[in-house]
Amino acid sequence: MKYVTLGTSGTVVSAHTLGTMTFGAEADEATSHAILDAFVAAGGNFVDTADVYSRGGSETIIGHWLSAHPTEAKDIVIATKGRFPMGEGVNDLGLSRRHLGRALDASLARLGVEQIDLYQMHAWDAYTPIEETLGFLAEAVAAGKIAYYGFSNYLGWQLTKAVHVARAHGWPAPVTLQPQYNLLVRGIEHEVVPAALDAGVSLLPWSPLAGGWLSGKYRRDVDPTGATRLGENPKRGMEAWDARNADDRTWAVIDAVRRVADDRGTSMSQVALAWLGAQPAVTSVILGARNLEQLADNLGAVDLELSPAELAALSEASAPRVEDYPYGPGGVAQRGRSLSNGR
Repeated sequence: MKYVTLGTSGTVVSAHTLGTMTFGAEADEATSHAILDAFVAAGGNFVDTADVYSRGGSETIIGHWLSAHPTEAKDIVIATKGRFPMGEGVNDLGLSRRHLGRALDASLARLGVEQIDLYQMHAWDAYTPIEETLGFLAEAVAAGKIAYYGFSNYLGWQLTKAVHVARAHGWPAPVTLQPQYNLLVRGIEHEVVPAALDAGVSLLPWSPLAGGWLSGKYRRDVDPTGATRLGENPKRGMEAWDARNADDRTWAVIDAVRRVADDRGTSMSQVALAWLGAQPAVTSVILGARNLEQLADNLGAVDLELSPAELAALSEASAPRVEDYPYGPGGVAQRGRSLSNGR
């Protein structure tokens, strides 16, 4: 396992994070604990969850594992999130001081810890002033309830605003941002990645395999079946079958991944993960697994380093579609200039 620092902090985490959205849903407690065992045995020390995962079930399962493994628990860096509904009341969601105070205490209790290493705002809240949210987080850091904080699913301007508001008040700054990012979903490269690089914020990408699409398990125009996410629910959110299957770009990207995997004698999942881990600002890639076999395959990416030619081929095949302005060649040309002639 490779290790990196968490953003601008001094905390060291594994370059692959164990995502636990499956815990309590697609993986029961025994399977979830086996996955945790295998991840730690491979050298992983960074575990990501959220209060909304299985309505608190994921945090509870992790808490039981931590309690049963006190020696290993001392080395685990725990990240969780708050923001989405955990009750039926009108204030049982959001980034208000009221909701976050209750959500944080509930997460601490379910995890059975005194401090959460990384507390992440799960999404932007248009109704709560950013000063209220950041003020709460600063107080939580001062109280020792959290060590660091970060965001998830924020746009570039939202991240930049939060960073500068925190600096203006002398509050701790965010250290991470958790966005969706993979070879099929690269739109964050236009605004989010530059904002993160500018702020010194680390990216922790979720859905690195695009909901299983990049693993090579699906075939064009063949409806998915069986115990896969799309086999069980072909209309599943942003990963839905019909739209991606009908898009030529989807299959061009998958074919490019397959070619590199075949040349390397490795799995397509490992190639997709290795490409993502090599991208600017990416610190730790979140691995989601519903069983030990999936985790073992994903961990194979730890030692896979793609060549510049392989990275370029994958990047070219997956280039995001944009209009010429402001993100295409014309717009990009306007944002740069040559020092040799000043134009």
